[in-house]
Amino acid sequence: MISPAPSPLPPTRGPWVLRMQWHDLCFMHWPVDAGAIVRTLPAGVEVDTRGGQAYLGVVPFRMSGVAPRLAPDVPRLSAFPELNLRTYVMVDGVPGVWFYSLDIPEPLPVVLARSFFYLPYNLAQMWMHREDGVTRYASARTQADAPAGRFAAAYRPLGPEFQAAPGTLEDWLTNRLALYSADKTGRVYRGHIAHTPWPLRRAEAEIAENTLADRLDVKLEGQPHLLHAERLDVRAWWVERVR
Repeated sequence: MISPAPSPLPPTRGPWVLRMQWHDLCFMHWPVDAGAIVRTLPAGVEVDTRGGQAYLGVVPFRMSGVAPRLAPDVPRLSAFPELNLRTYVMVDGVPGVWFYSLDIPEPLPVVLARSFFYLPYNLAQMWMHREDGVTRYASARTQADAPAGRFAAAYRPLGPEFQAAPGTLEDWLTNRLALYSADKTGRVYRGHIAHTPWPLRRAEAEIAENTLADRLDVKLEGQPHLLHAERLDVRAWWVERVR
């Protein structure tokens, strides 16, 4: 059951429109050259860096309870794995997430997310299983109008749960309550989400395959910074044009 009053509320008009829960999530972040990220962003969207360092993140997880406000869950449309490739940006001084891709195995949510939120969702064949605390995850993109992208990994949480302290790298990477997207004409939109603080744990992972960033000409090499979250209840608002 989603918490009755996630905090903080976003600075936007109107009620939230979508609810969801995120489960068994792993933040996998690699430091990358900020200049390489700048070349991939539309006009008006600036790369956000920490001490001059940009990051690319791969985030595998599963969703449940995905449904519009006041609507019931729908089989196959309300629960499925998701895998995203992301970086961090600023628009008019407001920090947020820029998604390069979001892969899911259900076609209707792909169409809806592309049409109403302008997010680059793609259809993919996906498999996810958790046993004895280890999540095994595999995805192969099948979207006809998107570049190929494959990912396979196993990951698990380590150590006690904690909330990231303000000013830490963990807070900078995860405390993002805005997302940005662009339509086919280059107009930029901002959406807001709300949730309670992330229940984070350290993590370890073995990544067998990861080609999600190949189309950006960025190599995700070496061991990433890893964080795990068991569950987060989330609300989302409509996107609004900002550029």
